[in-house]
Amino acid sequence: MARKNSRDAGRGETTPKLLAGGNPQIAKGDGDAPVQAYIAAMPGWKHGVGRGLDALIVETVPRVRKAVRWNTPFYGIEGRGWFLAFHCLTKYVKVAFFRGATLDPVPPVASKQEFVRYVHIFEGDTLDSELLARWIGQAADQPGEMCF
Repeated sequence: MARKNSRDAGRGETTPKLLAGGNPQIAKGDGDAPVQAYIAAMPGWKHGVGRGLDALIVETVPRVRKAVRWNTPFYGIEGRGWFLAFHCLTKYVKVAFFRGATLDPVPPVASKQEFVRYVHIFEGDTLDSELLARWIGQAADQPGEMCF
């Protein structure tokens, strides 16, 4: 659950608890608001990565549907499922493409799940926004995961 941040205690605002690896604990919810709450709570340099990913996804897929599940922002297309999620880990932000093995080129990090591929973003990395946008566009055009 959320905890009171001492500097905000008088205003009734709360700061989400950070779980292992600095991943924000955000309640399950649909729409942009819970995703923005997650991004706002991402610690340090990861916050900028989250803002940049969210903006790139919205720019690439204007009809994107957003939700937070399992303390993770998910992106999908209404009626077609989820195509991407990202998550804070201790040293990087993990971007998961649920049908990543079908993307061209295939994202670099393999998964135990046959079709899932990852991109790990470390502090100081220079993102190839053009390549990420191509992957996002390709992923959005495929059937997504209907896991919830």
